[in-house]
Amino acid sequence: MKRAFLFPGQGAQVVGMGEDIYKNYEVARKIYDKATQISGIDVKKICFEGPEEELNKTENTQIAILTTSLAILEVLKEKGIQADIAVGLSLGEYSALIYAEMISLEEGILLIQKRGYYMGNLLPKEEFAMAAIIGLDSKKIEKICSQISLQGKFVVPANYNCSTQTVISGNCLAIEEAIEKLKQAGARRIIPLKTSGPFHTIKLEKAKEQYEKELEKVTFRNGSKKVIKNIDGNYYSKTDNKKEVLAKHIISPVRFDKAIQLMQKEKVEEYVEIGPGKALTGFIKKDNKGAKTYNIFNLETLENYLKEEK
Repeated sequence: MKRAFLFPGQGAQVVGMGEDIYKNYEVARKIYDKATQISGIDVKKICFEGPEEELNKTENTQIAILTTSLAILEVLKEKGIQADIAVGLSLGEYSALIYAEMISLEEGILLIQKRGYYMGNLLPKEEFAMAAIIGLDSKKIEKICSQISLQGKFVVPANYNCSTQTVISGNCLAIEEAIEKLKQAGARRIIPLKTSGPFHTIKLEKAKEQYEKELEKVTFRNGSKKVIKNIDGNYYSKTDNKKEVLAKHIISPVRFDKAIQLMQKEKVEEYVEIGPGKALTGFIKKDNKGAKTYNIFNLETLENYLKEEK
């Protein structure tokens, strides 16, 4: 049976995530302790106690979600459960790269710490927002965003999550205008997101430039598993310049829709989302109704999955 591991991105965070797994599994404790030691950030406290406003700061959110996903992953690995393919959403790609041994745990934690800091702090001094557009073709969304941008405003697609959901990012006023126009164009539902940065857009060029310096310090390997890239929905290849891909990732739209298409083509039978939330398996089900999906985000879901896999 072909299995894929899916790793969530920013927006999935919730205070208390991973705490019951930390208390019950030594291998999970080691990951949280290591992340705290490497980063100098009290990752356990942020994950388990919050407060929410601290957890929701990009510089904390990214390392908190990465650590929680990796802690759960460590339990699965200890039980002998592996996947053929790994893919993440935005920061989730780093969990996938660590799983595939393309980067070490230490390097991944340090990269995400810096990535989260730059993405959270090196932003233009403007008010930004993001919104998920549901039930409207991405081509129509692109066209409306383009029309608004021609008026000197800024709004673009940032995440292509699945065939029926695209996230837009931009200035608050441009987002408001886009929402109205997208409703008129037939969007079934529009959800404002709890991320406020213009993530995966050209507005993060400064963050990208700083982050490139961090990527230069890292040794990338070919890896032991297949990992799907966010920027184009294809596998990482031996010829890819991984540093270039990950730098470009910050300012480029996430193409999770194309990752879904690739996994369908590869005949993946089981999709396991590892970490807080259920967004990624939700996207899978939208485009692949018969897919067998699991979410592992707490002790109950972890142990239910382990029982079923016996």
